[in-house]
Amino acid sequence: MLLVVTYSTAARTALRNACRRHDEQVVRRFGRAALFEPTAYGAFLALRLRETYGDDVQIERTVPFNEFADVDAAVREAARAYADRDAASTPYASFAAGTDHPAPETMKRSEL
Repeated sequence: MLLVVTYSTAARTALRNACRRHDEQVVRRFGRAALFEPTAYGAFLALRLRETYGDDVQIERTVPFNEFADVDAAVREAARAYADRDAASTPYASFAAGTDHPAPETMKRSEL
């Protein structure tokens, strides 16, 4: 997919108009950003915005996040256990202390 992010009012307006006119190419809108289909036409729409608004438009190619291929089972289990914790106010660092769940510092240093 192509992620298009706008940084000016004019570029945001043009992105909104492009999304309305070519909704078959839009995967999702996020206000000042949108995901376009990974097609030549999706790229054309993104590049047209970039040509018109320059650095006010950023385009990134994205790939879907696959939690089973991209993240260790320990991290998935920690997220599941933390979501099901007894006290919602318990910070993750305190929750993970003394358990087999990975520490926040360890996860912060680990690349996906």
